[in-house]
Amino acid sequence: MEGKSSLPERKNMKFFFHFLSARTRRLDLAVRRMLEKRGRKNGRERKEQEIEGDLKSAMAKSDTDKPLRKIAEAFIELAATINSETADVEVAPFSHACSLVSPLIGCLGIAFKFAEMDYVAKVDDLAVASKSIMTLQALIDHDIEGNCVREVGSHTRYLSRVKRGLDVVRVLFEQIIATEGDSIKDPVSKAYAQVLAPHHGWAIRKAVAAGMYALPTKEQLLKKLNEDEASAIIQLQKYITASASVIAYIDKLFISRELGIDW
Repeated sequence: MEGKSSLPERKNMKFFFHFLSARTRRLDLAVRRMLEKRGRKNGRERKEQEIEGDLKSAMAKSDTDKPLRKIAEAFIELAATINSETADVEVAPFSHACSLVSPLIGCLGIAFKFAEMDYVAKVDDLAVASKSIMTLQALIDHDIEGNCVREVGSHTRYLSRVKRGLDVVRVLFEQIIATEGDSIKDPVSKAYAQVLAPHHGWAIRKAVAAGMYALPTKEQLLKKLNEDEASAIIQLQKYITASASVIAYIDKLFISRELGIDW
């Protein structure tokens, strides 16, 4: 009868569906195994990528967590420009190098909190000025033309104060290297007395003297800077040498324009 399958046909159909179902199950199983294998492979690859990423991140973090090295490298680059005598020092890299010193001043605690705030504000001013003024020479000449060199708020005045901050750090580093023991009170006191105290009034000098009792030890300071003493001395000396060239260069700019350097 039409529309009805014969018994052999029904058996064949049943066998076909059974075969198809079995093949489907085997294919599904093969696919699952393939996906699992691929998943394990991808998982291993992701894990390897994560490990590689973590390693790169750790290496990058290690570099960024070495402020002394960043400071030394930045000032070595500035000194190289000065010593080449082929290019003027640009305001942008100068202000960037100076900004790296800010955390170091902050590590000295309450005694230098005022100095840190004052220094940061003046470095920020130079950074803003760098957007329209290319070199330190041009910056000074701009204020000379405007007859505002010594006025509060002038870029040249701020440059002289930033230079003073660089100098106090230079002397501090010299004293730390030369002084034995774990206390940095004597190095800090000498650096302050030599560079900053002559320009500060009685109230500020008194506040700094009181804050000397809250200074970190040398060990604590180096721990904050993520250095041991041996590696720190190398970086301190690099900054001392490089910053001396930068400070002398700024003094030369002031003297050549008969502005004086002690104001």
